Amino acid sequence: MKIVIMAAGAVGGYFGARLAANGEEVHFIARGANLEAIQQSGLHLESLLGDVHIKNTRVSDEPAAIGAADVVLFAVKLWDTEAAGNACKALLGDNTTIIMLQNGIDGVARLTPVLGSDPLVGGVAYISAFIERPGVIRHHGSFARLQFGEKDGNETARLSSFVKVCQRAGIEAEISADIELAQWQKLVFLVGLSGATTLTRSGIGAIVADSDCRLLLLNLMEETAAVGRARGVELAGDYALDRLAYAENLPADMKASMLNDLERGKRLEVKWLSGEVARLGRKLAIPTPANDAVYAALKLHRGGTD
Repeated sequence: MKIVIMAAGAVGGYFGARLAANGEEVHFIARGANLEAIQQSGLHLESLLGDVHIKNTRVSDEPAAIGAADVVLFAVKLWDTEAAGNACKALLGDNTTIIMLQNGIDGVARLTPVLGSDPLVGGVAYISAFIERPGVIRHHGSFARLQFGEKDGNETARLSSFVKVCQRAGIEAEISADIELAQWQKLVFLVGLSGATTLTRSGIGAIVADSDCRLLLLNLMEETAAVGRARGVELAGDYALDRLAYAENLPADMKASMLNDLERGKRLEVKWLSGEVARLGRKLAIPTPANDAVYAALKLHRGGTD
Protein backbone atom coordinates (compact mmCIF):
# COMPACT_ATOMS: atom_id res chain seq x y z
CA MET A 1 0.00 0.00 0.00
CA LYS A 2 1.32 3.44 -0.95
CA ILE A 3 0.98 5.66 2.10
CA VAL A 4 1.87 9.35 2.38
CA ILE A 5 2.44 11.02 5.73
CA MET A 6 1.39 14.68 5.73
CA ALA A 7 3.57 15.47 7.58
CA ALA A 8 6.54 13.96 9.42
CA GLY A 9 5.83 15.57 12.77
CA ALA A 10 5.27 13.76 16.06
CA VAL A 11 2.04 11.95 15.18
CA GLY A 12 2.68 11.35 11.49
CA GLY A 13 6.29 10.45 12.17
CA TYR A 14 5.36 7.82 14.74
CA PHE A 15 2.73 5.97 12.74
CA GLY A 16 4.60 6.41 9.46
CA ALA A 17 7.75 4.92 10.97
CA ARG A 18 5.85 1.88 12.22
CA LEU A 19 4.29 1.33 8.80
CA ALA A 20 7.59 1.81 6.96
CA ALA A 21 9.40 -0.56 9.32
CA ASN A 22 6.88 -3.23 8.36
CA GLY A 23 7.70 -2.87 4.67
CA GLU A 24 4.90 -0.60 3.47
CA GLU A 25 5.71 2.01 0.82
CA VAL A 26 5.63 5.11 3.02
CA HIS A 27 6.46 8.59 1.80
CA PHE A 28 6.96 11.41 4.30
CA ILE A 29 6.34 15.10 3.65
CA ALA A 30 8.70 17.29 5.68
CA ARG A 31 10.38 20.66 5.48
CA GLY A 32 13.19 22.73 6.92
CA ALA A 33 15.59 21.23 9.46
CA ASN A 34 13.40 18.14 9.88
CA LEU A 35 13.57 17.40 6.15
CA GLU A 36 17.34 17.88 6.07
CA ALA A 37 17.93 15.64 9.08
CA ILE A 38 15.77 12.83 7.69
CA GLN A 39 17.47 13.08 4.30
CA GLN A 40 20.88 12.84 5.93
CA SER A 41 20.39 10.13 8.53
CA GLY A 42 16.87 8.74 8.19
CA LEU A 43 13.93 8.93 10.56
CA HIS A 44 14.46 7.82 14.14
CA LEU A 45 11.67 6.79 16.52
CA GLU A 46 12.39 6.38 20.23
CA SER A 47 9.61 4.47 21.98
CA LEU A 48 8.95 2.13 24.89
CA LEU A 49 7.14 -0.01 22.33
CA GLY A 50 10.37 -0.43 20.37
CA ASP A 51 12.81 1.94 18.71
CA VAL A 52 12.81 2.26 14.93
CA HIS A 53 15.34 3.69 12.48
CA ILE A 54 14.15 4.09 8.89
CA LYS A 55 17.57 4.51 7.25
CA ASN A 56 16.56 5.18 3.66
CA THR A 57 13.46 7.22 4.32
CA ARG A 58 11.35 8.29 1.37
CA VAL A 59 11.01 11.98 2.25
CA SER A 60 10.28 15.09 0.22
CA ASP A 61 8.86 18.58 0.47
CA GLU A 62 7.19 18.19 -2.94
CA PRO A 63 3.95 16.15 -2.93
CA ALA A 64 3.82 16.35 -6.72
CA ALA A 65 7.00 14.28 -6.87
CA ILE A 66 5.26 11.46 -4.99
CA GLY A 67 2.09 11.22 -7.05
CA ALA A 68 -1.18 9.51 -6.24
CA ALA A 69 -1.40 7.72 -2.90
CA ASP A 70 -3.64 4.97 -1.62
CA VAL A 71 -3.82 6.51 1.87
CA VAL A 72 -2.73 9.89 3.20
CA LEU A 73 -2.39 10.29 6.96
CA PHE A 74 -3.11 13.98 7.49
CA ALA A 75 -1.48 15.05 10.74
CA VAL A 76 -0.36 18.66 10.38
CA LYS A 77 -0.82 21.31 13.04
CA LEU A 78 -4.20 23.01 12.88
CA TRP A 79 -2.95 26.33 11.56
CA ASP A 80 -1.54 24.55 8.49
CA THR A 81 -4.77 22.75 7.56
CA GLU A 82 -5.77 24.60 4.40
CA ALA A 83 -2.22 25.03 3.06
CA ALA A 84 -1.45 21.33 3.58
CA GLY A 85 -4.83 20.44 2.12
CA ASN A 86 -4.00 22.29 -1.08
CA ALA A 87 -0.68 20.45 -1.23
CA CYS A 88 -2.58 17.15 -0.99
CA LYS A 89 -4.25 17.79 -4.36
CA ALA A 90 -1.09 16.39 -5.96
CA LEU A 91 -1.55 13.14 -4.01
CA LEU A 92 -5.10 12.44 -5.15
CA GLY A 93 -5.87 9.50 -7.38
CA ASP A 94 -9.17 7.85 -8.23
CA ASN A 95 -9.27 5.93 -4.91
CA THR A 96 -7.17 8.01 -2.51
CA THR A 97 -8.29 8.07 1.12
CA ILE A 98 -7.21 10.96 3.36
CA ILE A 99 -7.52 10.11 7.06
CA MET A 100 -7.61 13.17 9.29
CA LEU A 101 -5.52 12.70 12.44
CA GLN A 102 -5.42 16.28 13.67
CA ASN A 103 -6.50 17.62 17.02
CA GLY A 104 -9.83 19.44 17.11
CA ILE A 105 -13.14 18.50 15.54
CA ASP A 106 -13.44 20.37 12.25
CA GLY A 107 -10.69 19.02 10.02
CA VAL A 108 -13.01 17.33 7.52
CA ALA A 109 -15.24 20.42 7.34
CA ARG A 110 -12.26 22.69 6.72
CA LEU A 111 -10.83 20.51 3.94
CA THR A 112 -14.07 19.64 2.15
CA PRO A 113 -14.06 22.92 0.16
CA VAL A 114 -10.42 22.23 -0.78
CA LEU A 115 -10.48 18.51 -1.64
CA GLY A 116 -14.13 17.55 -1.84
CA SER A 117 -15.82 15.18 0.59
CA ASP A 118 -15.16 11.82 -1.10
CA PRO A 119 -11.49 11.30 -0.09
CA LEU A 120 -11.88 12.58 3.47
CA VAL A 121 -12.29 10.36 6.52
CA GLY A 122 -12.47 11.58 10.09
CA GLY A 123 -9.97 10.12 12.52
CA VAL A 124 -8.47 10.30 15.98
CA ALA A 125 -4.90 9.58 17.11
CA TYR A 126 -4.36 8.69 20.76
CA ILE A 127 -0.66 9.23 21.38
CA SER A 128 1.76 11.39 23.32
CA ALA A 129 4.77 12.18 21.16
CA PHE A 130 6.93 15.10 20.11
CA ILE A 131 9.90 15.95 17.91
CA GLU A 132 12.89 15.48 20.21
CA ARG A 133 15.14 17.10 17.60
CA PRO A 134 15.04 17.24 13.79
CA GLY A 135 14.66 13.72 12.46
CA VAL A 136 13.93 12.17 15.87
CA ILE A 137 10.43 11.41 17.23
CA ARG A 138 10.10 10.68 20.96
CA HIS A 139 7.06 8.61 21.96
CA HIS A 140 6.02 9.22 25.56
CA GLY A 141 4.22 6.46 27.44
CA SER A 142 3.00 3.22 25.92
CA PHE A 143 -0.28 4.08 24.22
CA ALA A 144 -0.56 4.68 20.48
CA ARG A 145 -3.92 4.02 18.88
CA LEU A 146 -5.87 5.08 15.80
CA GLN A 147 -9.60 5.36 15.25
CA PHE A 148 -11.17 6.42 11.98
CA GLY A 149 -14.58 6.12 10.42
CA GLU A 150 -16.84 7.07 7.57
CA LYS A 151 -19.37 9.83 8.20
CA ASP A 152 -22.26 7.38 7.85
CA GLY A 153 -20.65 4.83 10.17
CA ASN A 154 -20.33 2.12 7.52
CA GLU A 155 -17.38 -0.28 7.58
CA THR A 156 -16.05 0.27 4.06
CA ALA A 157 -13.50 -1.78 2.16
CA ARG A 158 -11.02 1.09 2.05
CA LEU A 159 -10.94 1.40 5.84
CA SER A 160 -10.98 -2.35 6.46
CA SER A 161 -7.92 -2.70 4.22
CA PHE A 162 -6.04 0.01 6.07
CA VAL A 163 -6.87 -1.50 9.47
CA LYS A 164 -5.24 -4.74 8.34
CA VAL A 165 -2.15 -2.82 7.18
CA CYS A 166 -1.92 -1.11 10.58
CA GLN A 167 -2.37 -4.35 12.49
CA ARG A 168 0.40 -6.03 10.51
CA ALA A 169 2.66 -3.16 11.59
CA GLY A 170 1.74 -3.60 15.26
CA ILE A 171 -0.44 -0.48 15.32
CA GLU A 172 -3.67 -0.64 17.29
CA ALA A 173 -6.33 0.62 14.88
CA GLU A 174 -10.08 0.32 14.64
CA ILE A 175 -13.01 1.58 12.60
CA SER A 176 -15.40 3.77 14.57
CA ALA A 177 -19.14 3.56 13.92
CA ASP A 178 -19.49 7.13 15.29
CA ILE A 179 -16.37 9.11 14.49
CA GLU A 180 -17.92 12.41 15.57
CA LEU A 181 -18.43 11.00 19.06
CA ALA A 182 -14.86 9.68 19.09
CA GLN A 183 -13.51 13.09 18.09
CA TRP A 184 -15.46 14.83 20.85
CA GLN A 185 -14.36 12.24 23.40
CA LYS A 186 -10.76 13.02 22.55
CA LEU A 187 -11.46 16.76 22.51
CA VAL A 188 -12.85 16.67 26.06
CA PHE A 189 -9.64 15.22 27.42
CA LEU A 190 -7.30 17.14 25.14
CA VAL A 191 -8.82 20.50 26.04
CA GLY A 192 -8.37 19.63 29.70
CA LEU A 193 -4.85 18.27 29.35
CA SER A 194 -3.60 21.02 27.04
CA GLY A 195 -5.20 23.84 29.01
CA ALA A 196 -4.18 22.64 32.46
CA THR A 197 -0.62 21.54 31.69
CA THR A 198 0.20 24.55 29.52
CA LEU A 199 -1.31 27.10 31.88
CA THR A 200 0.45 25.66 34.94
CA ARG A 201 3.65 24.59 33.09
CA SER A 202 3.33 21.26 34.92
CA GLY A 203 2.90 17.56 34.25
CA ILE A 204 -0.45 15.89 34.80
CA GLY A 205 0.66 14.27 38.08
CA ALA A 206 1.15 17.60 39.87
CA ILE A 207 -2.17 18.85 38.52
CA VAL A 208 -4.32 15.96 39.74
CA ALA A 209 -2.52 16.04 43.12
CA ASP A 210 -3.43 19.68 43.77
CA SER A 211 -7.08 20.40 44.60
CA ASP A 212 -7.25 23.73 42.77
CA CYS A 213 -5.47 22.51 39.65
CA ARG A 214 -7.50 19.32 39.67
CA LEU A 215 -10.68 21.40 39.70
CA LEU A 216 -9.36 23.46 36.78
CA LEU A 217 -8.77 20.27 34.79
CA LEU A 218 -12.24 18.98 35.59
CA ASN A 219 -13.93 22.29 34.74
CA LEU A 220 -12.18 22.48 31.37
CA MET A 221 -13.44 19.00 30.51
CA GLU A 222 -16.95 19.52 31.92
CA GLU A 223 -17.39 22.68 29.83
CA THR A 224 -16.17 20.93 26.68
CA ALA A 225 -18.54 18.02 27.24
CA ALA A 226 -21.45 20.42 27.85
CA VAL A 227 -20.74 22.18 24.55
CA GLY A 228 -20.56 18.83 22.75
CA ARG A 229 -23.91 17.75 24.17
CA ALA A 230 -25.43 21.06 23.10
CA ARG A 231 -24.23 20.23 19.59
CA GLY A 232 -26.08 16.90 19.74
CA VAL A 233 -23.11 14.65 20.55
CA GLU A 234 -24.11 11.82 22.91
CA LEU A 235 -21.37 12.19 25.52
CA ALA A 236 -22.09 10.40 28.78
CA GLY A 237 -23.12 12.64 31.65
CA ASP A 238 -20.13 11.55 33.74
CA TYR A 239 -17.61 11.54 30.89
CA ALA A 240 -15.47 14.35 32.32
CA LEU A 241 -15.25 12.54 35.67
CA ASP A 242 -14.27 9.37 33.83
CA ARG A 243 -11.45 11.27 32.10
CA LEU A 244 -10.33 12.73 35.42
CA ALA A 245 -9.98 9.19 36.78
CA TYR A 246 -8.07 8.28 33.62
CA ALA A 247 -5.69 11.21 34.17
CA GLU A 248 -4.84 9.93 37.64
CA ASN A 249 -3.25 6.82 36.11
CA LEU A 250 -1.11 8.56 33.51
CA PRO A 251 2.66 9.03 33.94
CA ALA A 252 3.09 11.97 36.32
CA ASP A 253 5.35 13.87 33.91
CA MET A 254 2.97 13.62 30.94
CA LYS A 255 2.11 16.96 29.42
CA ALA A 256 0.28 18.13 26.32
CA SER A 257 2.11 18.81 23.08
CA MET A 258 0.93 22.40 23.42
CA LEU A 259 3.15 22.83 26.49
CA ASN A 260 6.07 21.39 24.52
CA ASP A 261 5.32 23.94 21.80
CA LEU A 262 5.15 26.79 24.30
CA GLU A 263 8.47 25.80 25.87
CA ARG A 264 10.12 25.67 22.46
CA GLY A 265 8.68 28.94 21.20
CA LYS A 266 6.42 27.20 18.66
CA ARG A 267 2.95 28.25 17.60
CA LEU A 268 0.07 27.02 19.76
CA GLU A 269 -3.18 25.27 18.79
CA VAL A 270 -5.08 26.98 21.61
CA LYS A 271 -7.41 28.78 19.16
CA TRP A 272 -8.84 25.41 18.04
CA LEU A 273 -8.95 23.85 21.53
CA SER A 274 -9.99 26.03 24.48
CA GLY A 275 -10.59 28.88 22.05
CA GLU A 276 -13.00 26.78 20.00
CA VAL A 277 -14.86 25.59 23.11
CA ALA A 278 -15.21 29.21 24.21
CA ARG A 279 -16.44 30.28 20.75
CA LEU A 280 -18.99 27.47 20.53
CA GLY A 281 -20.07 28.13 24.11
CA ARG A 282 -20.94 31.72 23.25
CA LYS A 283 -22.81 30.58 20.15
CA LEU A 284 -24.80 27.97 22.08
CA ALA A 285 -25.24 29.99 25.30
CA ILE A 286 -23.17 27.48 27.31
CA PRO A 287 -20.94 29.14 29.97
CA THR A 288 -17.25 28.25 29.53
CA PRO A 289 -15.38 30.40 32.11
CA ALA A 290 -12.44 28.01 32.54
CA ASN A 291 -11.83 27.75 28.80
CA ASP A 292 -12.32 31.51 28.41
CA ALA A 293 -9.56 32.04 30.98
CA VAL A 294 -7.16 29.53 29.37
CA TYR A 295 -7.64 31.08 25.95
CA ALA A 296 -7.14 34.60 27.26
CA ALA A 297 -4.01 33.58 29.19
CA LEU A 298 -2.38 31.80 26.25
CA LYS A 299 -3.68 33.87 23.34
CA LEU A 300 -0.72 36.24 23.26
CA HIS A 301 1.66 33.27 22.93
CA ARG A 302 -0.22 31.51 20.13
CA GLY A 303 2.05 32.89 17.40
CA GLY A 304 5.23 31.51 18.98
CA THR A 305 8.63 33.20 19.09
CA ASP A 306 10.85 31.13 16.79
